[in-house]
Amino acid sequence: MLKIGHTVTVPGSLKGAGTDSEPDVIPIPQELETVPGHRQDPDTVNYYTRNYPLETHNIEQFAWASWYLNTGDIKDTLDEHLRLDRPLVLAARDSGDVEPTAEPVPGKDVTSEIKQKALEVGFAMVGFTAYDNRYTFKSKRGWVKPYPNAICVAVEQPYEETQTIPSETAEKAALATYRRGGALILQLADYIRSLGYHAQVHSYADAAAAIIPMFVAAGMGQQGAMGYLLSPYFGSRHRLTVITTDAPVTHDQPVDYGINALCDICQVCVNRCPGRALMRDKVWWRGVEKFKIVAKRCRPVMAVCMKVCPVQRYGLKTVMDHYASTGQVLGKGTHDLEGYEMEGLGYFGPGELPRFDADFFHNPEGTAEGALLEGLKAKIQSGQVPEGPEGDRVFREFRAALEKAVKDGGDVMEAEWYGLDDEE
Repeated sequence: MLKIGHTVTVPGSLKGAGTDSEPDVIPIPQELETVPGHRQDPDTVNYYTRNYPLETHNIEQFAWASWYLNTGDIKDTLDEHLRLDRPLVLAARDSGDVEPTAEPVPGKDVTSEIKQKALEVGFAMVGFTAYDNRYTFKSKRGWVKPYPNAICVAVEQPYEETQTIPSETAEKAALATYRRGGALILQLADYIRSLGYHAQVHSYADAAAAIIPMFVAAGMGQQGAMGYLLSPYFGSRHRLTVITTDAPVTHDQPVDYGINALCDICQVCVNRCPGRALMRDKVWWRGVEKFKIVAKRCRPVMAVCMKVCPVQRYGLKTVMDHYASTGQVLGKGTHDLEGYEMEGLGYFGPGELPRFDADFFHNPEGTAEGALLEGLKAKIQSGQVPEGPEGDRVFREFRAALEKAVKDGGDVMEAEWYGLDDEE
């Protein structure tokens, strides 16, 4: 039995409504102790915020997102999802301007009321922290209202469907979870307004910031080796978003769940990723110590890293109890945890990985403007831009496409995914 450094009592607000009301007490072996939350250098975080602000993936990787939408493996499923999700995205976009529907009770802290309501409507987790504007995307700075508090909420992704990853069944469950969360968060925002306060909904699809740091600050988990938040009850099997508000709430505090060190030792997701997209060692990135991902090798629909995570599969308490007793990571090296099947390629057990054609990971990258320029350059190099009227037509089309990209802000959300400026 390993020496226990400390224990963590997981509150009901991180376990979902209708679960066992008794809090889980998780033993953290001394050798897995690091720091509450994650290691960071605030001065360096501030430096990058000032000089190199973050930008949304919808702009920085417009070309990839457009490819995913139009030529991905599950295009029909995606099209249906976007059709159903569009009203939720539009409602979230305007939510910061909606006025409260009642007068607030002076001096009343509404933490417990909001937590209870969040669980009541169907969220699996809820926590509170300060909204950290350092993680706001550059293009969203004008959209985010100056509300000081972040209400961090998560919806659980169905357990059984998640264990079928990689599959269209699992992807449909993930997309449905996003839509469910998008509807629930609008309900929660309405409730906050009924208490007399503003509530701005940050849409799952149209995120305004990198929000995992806020979930970590709210004590809801720690970031795992695959880049997801690992929460104590659901692991990576949840979908996250926030509401910002001026409601007076008490902030939660970051927690050392032992995940920082556990991921160093476990490495199952790193070993099992079909695309080899995960790194074995942490790096300091923008002032935070974390695992980084090779994004261009992370293909949509795979998500094997989620499926093979022992915290997702068994829950953190079970994993830590086993580690404290044996010094071993539960499930590591077993078919039960590490095995998966890929359509058309077969089953892959521990130590086995699929092989792909050389072009499998050669997907479009970059901004809308960059992708257009690369496309024009390729046409010129291949002789598709001759002198005369035909060449002039190619340049006119390029100019029209570039003007549209500029009008849309280079955001795939505006250009292709939702047509947010279009009236129906």
